Amino acid sequence: MTEKAQTVWNKLAKLPKPTLAELFADDPDRLARLATRLNIGEEGIRFDWSKTHLDEAHLAAFLELAEATGFTARREALFAGEIVNPTEGRAAEHTAQRGVGKDESVELARSYHARMAAIVEAIHRGAMGEVKHLIHVGIGGSALGPALAVDALAREGAMVDVHVVSNIDGTALEAAFKVCDPATTMLAVASKTFTTIETMTNAESVIGWLRENGVTDPYGRVVALTASPEKAVDWGVDETRILPFSESVGGRYSLWSSIGFPVAMALGWPDFAEMLEGAAVVDRHFRDADPADNIPLRAAFADQFYTRLRGCQTRAVFAYDERLALLPDYLQQLEMESNGKSVTFDGDAVDGPTAPITWGGVGTDAQHAVFQLLHQGTNIVPVDFVASIAPGHDLDLAHHRILLSNCFAQGAALMAGKASSDPARAYPGDRPSATILLDEVSPASFGALVAFHEHRTFANAVLLEINPFDQFGVELGKVIAKQIEKGGTTFDPSTEALLELAGIA
Repeated sequence: MTEKAQTVWNKLAKLPKPTLAELFADDPDRLARLATRLNIGEEGIRFDWSKTHLDEAHLAAFLELAEATGFTARREALFAGEIVNPTEGRAAEHTAQRGVGKDESVELARSYHARMAAIVEAIHRGAMGEVKHLIHVGIGGSALGPALAVDALAREGAMVDVHVVSNIDGTALEAAFKVCDPATTMLAVASKTFTTIETMTNAESVIGWLRENGVTDPYGRVVALTASPEKAVDWGVDETRILPFSESVGGRYSLWSSIGFPVAMALGWPDFAEMLEGAAVVDRHFRDADPADNIPLRAAFADQFYTRLRGCQTRAVFAYDERLALLPDYLQQLEMESNGKSVTFDGDAVDGPTAPITWGGVGTDAQHAVFQLLHQGTNIVPVDFVASIAPGHDLDLAHHRILLSNCFAQGAALMAGKASSDPARAYPGDRPSATILLDEVSPASFGALVAFHEHRTFANAVLLEINPFDQFGVELGKVIAKQIEKGGTTFDPSTEALLELAGIA
């Protein structure tokens, strides 16, 4: 950590920390200053951080920290397409996929999108015969983003029935086989390198299933989504059905590239384009807004307050909308793979915690499972509540009214608590939460929601002086797994015993 940043952290650590009740009582304008609406076309999202412990003194000091860690320069480098991933010597140009970034990169992304749109629309018109199902195989960012988007936006009226399969466990693939008709099924293979063992093994199994069930040219049913098109050709995909994306687009930020093909297949290209534009609204806000008014940066201030100053080891996300049930899973990878680091940009050991453990669930189910700990446990867990004003169903509005009432009540209860002469019935209160309230779950607002979290993750990395764009921590286990497959390597006694018991040794 730089000396300048350490000075600010020392200042932050010494600031008084009033309770939430005191903060509201002492500042009648608190809600107006800490709750912000971001308009996305005719829609919008409200971000409310008033139930966090951020006050004027902490906000001012965090702005000093942003300056000390070079936030403005780092942000400019991100959008300029400069190297922001120094360990791999790469830019991180996911925003260019949304039309915001270096001119050449934006133009390249547009050309790739035009190719993708043409293929999607041709398939929808029947150019590849009748297509009712799409099995999309990928892993990590090649699966989590598409799965979240399809589940959120294509539950009804999907143009194609999409099944995202990531797990190498054959049970996951068999579940897709059971509901897909081989005669009307396509395969999308999503792999940046086109060498990922889980993805390629699953892809081979889908090819075998198609062939065994009467499809004479199974490779003719394949679309490849990759940054390594030559490897896709070698594997057997016709070059006319390869949808490339740039090497500078990282896996967990790749939903906006051709990795989003299954989303476009399910929704149609116009809705996918709206998703891109919703994300671009957040890109432009993050790029242009002053740090004092920057919504993702303010979210990072709250994250750092609880992780670094309050010692909170986890952060919970609860989606009070069934359509966003996969959001916590998606954010786990985005946040923990990006910022779960132990060294700075310069390779020095960090002197404090980096990413908290992200977890969560769906309201109201989670209320009857984990909220006991949130209200009365000894762990202080900052919570994000995510909800939509408009329901996703046509049932009696009582369903949605009860859902939102529970969402808002949980935040109020965590803050207020309740005294009792019976210790078992006492709630300490003063527990933080933030609320992200969408007008509706639409392609545009969904795109904005995901882009907000991407920039929040980047802003946290800037404040921590770490690199959020590499992920070497996922490699060692893969290397050892390959050693096991090859055989001839000796491991520790426990591992050797497990291999023998499983019949692998």
